[in-house]
Amino acid sequence: MNKKEEFNKILKDIKSIKIQGARNIAKKALYAYSLIPNKISKKRLLSSRPTEPMMEKVLNLAEKKNFREIQEHFEKAQNKINSEVFKLIKNKDIIFTHCHSTNVINALIYAKTKGKKFEVYNTETRPLFQGRKTARQLRKAGIKVTMFVDSALGVALEGRQKNQKPNKVFLGADALLKKGIINKIGSNIIANIALDNKIPVYIIADSWKFTKKQIPIEQRNLNEVWDKAPKNIKIKNPAFEFVPKKYLRAIVSELGTLKYESFLRKI
Repeated sequence: MNKKEEFNKILKDIKSIKIQGARNIAKKALYAYSLIPNKISKKRLLSSRPTEPMMEKVLNLAEKKNFREIQEHFEKAQNKINSEVFKLIKNKDIIFTHCHSTNVINALIYAKTKGKKFEVYNTETRPLFQGRKTARQLRKAGIKVTMFVDSALGVALEGRQKNQKPNKVFLGADALLKKGIINKIGSNIIANIALDNKIPVYIIADSWKFTKKQIPIEQRNLNEVWDKAPKNIKIKNPAFEFVPKKYLRAIVSELGTLKYESFLRKI
């Protein structure tokens, strides 16, 4: 496979969400750009997923900095996030999460390897079932996982299924904004239900996901929801949604565990 073919394959995989998670997308985009480092490549990569400010940050840095130096940030940031999440988790915690976040998963696995005893509730995350990937990775690490269908969010967060209510929500983020975050569709209702049940919501995310720009809400292909649907049936498939900062206890990043306003000042 030559450089152009490899570049186009990565581009296709980002568009189709075969490559998923803001960090993974940013890393792969950086590698693709390194194959063909020009303005056209950058424009094509950015247009593949407009909801990914971390990718834009990385590609902007790639024009000025050494690629290896940029790559090193991801590992350093994850290590700091791991130590912050470790301090948040108490033994016998039930942690609720949604979709698939590399930062969240790595931090949970780190806490497990360091002796914390907890379990995880997660969602299947339709229509592409990213929650299955989360469940597999956590279970492989020896973490007890209970998966709920998306429509059972209330059942899971209110503890109606097993009479055990989660005591923390850990969500990733695709974008960190001044007024809140952008994350997988379903995140806003999770934050609402968590607030009603006095469950703190923590956003586990690299600070490089912060942007001052307005982020569009990506509308995905209707075939992801219902392939070969009958004619004249409208299908809406928003991939992400906005979660206001008032619902969030703190942002957990390589800058520390900070209240939203404190995070904004520091960033």
